[in-house]
Amino acid sequence: MKKQREDIRNLAIIAHVDHGKTTLVDELLKQSGVFRAGQEVAERVMDSNDLERERGITILSKNTAVTYKGTKINIIDTPGHADFGGEVERVLKMVNGVVLVVDAFEGAMPQTKFVLKKALELKLPVIVCVNKIDRPEARAEEVVDEVLELFLDLDADESQFDCPFVFASAKTGTATLDIKEPGVSMMPLFDTIVDYIPAPEGDPDAGTQVLISTIDYNEYVGRIGVGKVDNGTVKVNQEVVIVNHHDPDKSRKVKVSKLYEFDGLNKVEVSKAEIGSIVAISGISDIHIGDTLCSPENPVPIPFQKISEPTIAMHFMINDSPLAGQEGKYVTSRHIRERLFKELNTDVSLRVEETGTTEAFKVSGRGELHLSVLIENMRREGYEFAVSKAEVLYKTDENGKKLEPMELCYIDVPEEFSGSVIEKLSQRKGELQNMGAASSGGYTRLEFSIPSRGLIGYRGEFMTDTKGNGIMNSVFDGYGPYKGDIQYRKQGSLIAFEAGEAITYGLYNAQERGTLFIGPGEKVYSGMIVGQSGKGEDIELNVCKKKQLTNTRSSSADEALRLTPPKILSLEQALEFIDTDELLEVTPKSLRIRKKILDPTMRKRAAMRAASLAQNQ
Repeated sequence: MKKQREDIRNLAIIAHVDHGKTTLVDELLKQSGVFRAGQEVAERVMDSNDLERERGITILSKNTAVTYKGTKINIIDTPGHADFGGEVERVLKMVNGVVLVVDAFEGAMPQTKFVLKKALELKLPVIVCVNKIDRPEARAEEVVDEVLELFLDLDADESQFDCPFVFASAKTGTATLDIKEPGVSMMPLFDTIVDYIPAPEGDPDAGTQVLISTIDYNEYVGRIGVGKVDNGTVKVNQEVVIVNHHDPDKSRKVKVSKLYEFDGLNKVEVSKAEIGSIVAISGISDIHIGDTLCSPENPVPIPFQKISEPTIAMHFMINDSPLAGQEGKYVTSRHIRERLFKELNTDVSLRVEETGTTEAFKVSGRGELHLSVLIENMRREGYEFAVSKAEVLYKTDENGKKLEPMELCYIDVPEEFSGSVIEKLSQRKGELQNMGAASSGGYTRLEFSIPSRGLIGYRGEFMTDTKGNGIMNSVFDGYGPYKGDIQYRKQGSLIAFEAGEAITYGLYNAQERGTLFIGPGEKVYSGMIVGQSGKGEDIELNVCKKKQLTNTRSSSADEALRLTPPKILSLEQALEFIDTDELLEVTPKSLRIRKKILDPTMRKRAAMRAASLAQNQ
């Protein structure tokens, strides 16, 4: 007999990136009394890791819980970036409804559509929270119309279409149901959640069924499975069977050694949990997302949607440059291998494969951001390694035709820049699908269908072309026929041909040839890239060249040479810049770009071989 558990509500907060999900959760935590009076609370307390704080984005979904008028509300804060869409898809299986957060100025954006579509497919009720209504340029009424249009486009049924709208300012901690009435606190949002989101239901007398939707990892207890109790109860020391909907042969008896529920930002140990509770279970070593824990009498797995496949791959390899091993703590292939396989404990959208050599691993993910976050984390932990240019993963259809991942790319740019953006994306095999006025004044909205590889390395160029005023978002749009070759980079590289230390005199002569990436005093080696050439081909030069001193020339005359400040590349810019015959050397202290083949003679031979092969094809 199915029953509802009235004292619990389970919901996920979903939105486009930067529309204020995490700040909203902060306010719900504060106003429900999770923090003591006067307690120091960090801003965006849910973004717990360093990278999330620095970039101002959520990478991993987080669980928290608040109690409001005797009802426990389990809240899951989800990422907004398309690269972490795998996280969103999974957590929606744990909840009975969602709060869709939409910016009162930007309105419905591509990722809003993506996350809303997932929620509607699962028949989840939606509360729309129009956030940032305190922005001077807010246009809340128009945004409501945009969201309703989105519901129509996504074929929402009548009950979903008839959803409540709450107007909030997460920054000031207020919400209201009527845009004309100013809010005082978050109570209207709390009340709407309790009234509108259905209570979880299940059969308390049936056998245990817990579907694991996310995995946490802790150095001390290992893997921790997080999921919702769908039926029955789960107790500490209970014997359960692990089964999986997508793997019919999986069936293994295990024991629940510890059980936790969420309270505020903490996990609280409990001895048993009933239907509707979101629990964390530790003590099961190889628990995976999509596993169902069942009582041994009736092991029935709960259906679970397959995790989206990766679309982009890079090779991670040991650093074999002349400066290898000087700055990193973990440098061997064993260290790199262990670290990459450890990442698989928590990141289900990632794939790591061994290659023909023990020194390189193929790492596949959902996008450039997904992989750059992993590289940055490893770098901070003391790892030193090299990575190749990101390449997309191709497929073939039943007729043997080559297919490649496609993206829908939405761009808002000031009108005067739209011409150059259309030209650049057309060169990268983008097809303009739609063009119109964007919701924000003076901007043009462009919609492209473009191969994923066409966007690799484009973001930096886009920011330069639009003088930092453009907004670009993309969403994966399945696989399509191969669109032909794309030339990634118009300019070549400036390559050092001698090892040593860069000197002002050598750099002064080099800077006439292009843009430098290094300053005086930096160590260089033969085959290392020290800048971007102004021309289409690579240029080799000597940046360690000293001025010959004569009787009439003094060394102090050198000081008059004026150097242009070098362009220091960030990790993302360096990953965008490198070409297919180059590598990025990553250490805790430095990012260096280099040619795969360091020796100039060998490099020329390889280029000639590649050219003759291309001609023969």
